[in-house]
Amino acid sequence: MKITFLGTGTSQGVPVIACNCRVCSSQNPKDKRLRSAILIEHEGTSVVIDSGPDFRQQMLRSKVHHIAGLVFTHEHKDHIAGMDDIRAFNYIHKEKVNIYATLGVQEAMHREFPYIFADFKYPGVPEVEMHTIGKQPFTIGNITLTPIEVLHYRLPVLGFRIGDFTYITDANYIPKESMEQIKGSKVLVINALRREPHVSHFTLHEALQIIDKIGPEQAFLTHISHQLGLNDDVDAELPVHIKCAYDELVLEL
Repeated sequence: MKITFLGTGTSQGVPVIACNCRVCSSQNPKDKRLRSAILIEHEGTSVVIDSGPDFRQQMLRSKVHHIAGLVFTHEHKDHIAGMDDIRAFNYIHKEKVNIYATLGVQEAMHREFPYIFADFKYPGVPEVEMHTIGKQPFTIGNITLTPIEVLHYRLPVLGFRIGDFTYITDANYIPKESMEQIKGSKVLVINALRREPHVSHFTLHEALQIIDKIGPEQAFLTHISHQLGLNDDVDAELPVHIKCAYDELVLEL
């Protein structure tokens, strides 16, 4: 199984223009982060988790030509805003794109993209096949995903376990039952927004505590704001088995 980090950043705390902080002005490619998303590839099946505002750029940069499924963690705009750009896959493959989302995410999509779900559609709008997911495992092609429910302040968000790999973004609390689902993962990806407390995201310290409880062989931090600091500086502080994920990082599992 191959995992590609399409994006490891966040909209949280990032100025839109004219920022001259050390991270924004860094020449290190690892400090240039698009919104968080991953690509999972296994035996000819490609699955993407989340399509934020950078979805089109991510697909072009990573040369993604086909996706068997687009899976969503939750309904916040930085994770669903790229829905409009799936039309390119419709055009190339002459088929609908399979969407896997909870009912809550689907409701948000209907509000944000009503033209996709209209009874009478304008020619060329995205075409989707909607699949409702909950807490039960589901399979897309050769890839089986087990949903893991976490909390993003008061909003339920889904992380996913795929074999020995677990991916969690946008969380600040993991229930005991979910912790049990994560245990045994060899590779854990978890969000670490910044060092200072935040109402809905793990801090660096909190993420490290979760990693210590789970005990994976390897762990990677994602959904990183520029407030956390330079990639290389943060990596230098971390235990050897924990690293900051960065855009286009590839894991072979």
